[in-house]
Amino acid sequence: MSFTQRKDLGLLALRLGAGGVLVAHGAQKLFGWFGGGGIEGTAKMMEHMGFTPPRESAIAAGLGEAGGGALLILGLATPAAGAAAAGAMAGAVSVHAPAGFFAQGGGFEYPAFLGFVAAALGVSGPGRYSLDHATGHALDRPGLVVLAFALSAAAATVVVNRRIASLAAAERPEAESAGGHSNS
Repeated sequence: MSFTQRKDLGLLALRLGAGGVLVAHGAQKLFGWFGGGGIEGTAKMMEHMGFTPPRESAIAAGLGEAGGGALLILGLATPAAGAAAAGAMAGAVSVHAPAGFFAQGGGFEYPAFLGFVAAALGVSGPGRYSLDHATGHALDRPGLVVLAFALSAAAATVVVNRRIASLAAAERPEAESAGGHSNS
């Protein structure tokens, strides 16, 4: 087996593994599969976590995970797939960051790892055993890598900043209310 064949098999294994995990998590959010909440349950959870608007946030997270994961599995539009999944994971990292790094304590280790793997696949390309390769890399061009990751980074920044602002706004009335009670 040549070095190139080993590399292509390794990329296929990464795409199948990471893509499969992402599809499963997205299916939980979108369809309620695998013990997930579906759109309604995920929207309630998103609202509780400070994502606004909650339903649209649930759909975007589910599509970023399931859609990005499915495209990674297929090796199709790999830059967009990797960028979409990495962007979705950036939102998940923002939720888990206050708990620190390690997943065992509720930290951001797991979504960060999935995001980095998806991003690495989006940048490196899918390898020979992919639909991108079969289509002559029509949807896997260098310009698409830059565009996809720039758009994903911009969208993730907006979403995370909106979440931070929403959480801060929710804390203000609580702080004012607590302050009012201490003066009584």
